[in-house]
Amino acid sequence: MKKLRELLSKGKEPTEQRVESTVKELNEKDFDAFIGKADKPVLVDFWAEWCMPCLVMAPIVESLAKKYAGKALFAKVNVDENPGLAMRFGIYGIPTFIIFVNGKEVRRIVGAVGKAGLEAELSKFIA
Repeated sequence: MKKLRELLSKGKEPTEQRVESTVKELNEKDFDAFIGKADKPVLVDFWAEWCMPCLVMAPIVESLAKKYAGKALFAKVNVDENPGLAMRFGIYGIPTFIIFVNGKEVRRIVGAVGKAGLEAELSKFIA
């Protein structure tokens, strides 16, 4: 507890408390570059903060990103902050997951399908 107080008083967080996400947050500026240069399948999670099913799926996407590290890439797009991307891809319900291979959409999954459902679709595109 003393060490925690010292770190907080210095304005630092303990490094062991930080968890780096393996899911990249994309926006309208970097989306095309990220998808276009990906040499692996990319699963993109279109979500919003107010969407309860999206919040349920978020840790599932994180766990799949860890499991398939090096085999697939994972990203998320907040549709409220990036309405242009939501319109471009015809996102009418969230969560919507789109799998891209070689920059092209190959699969779309709508709804909180759970880990098994999402993994079953993703595994079709992983060598």
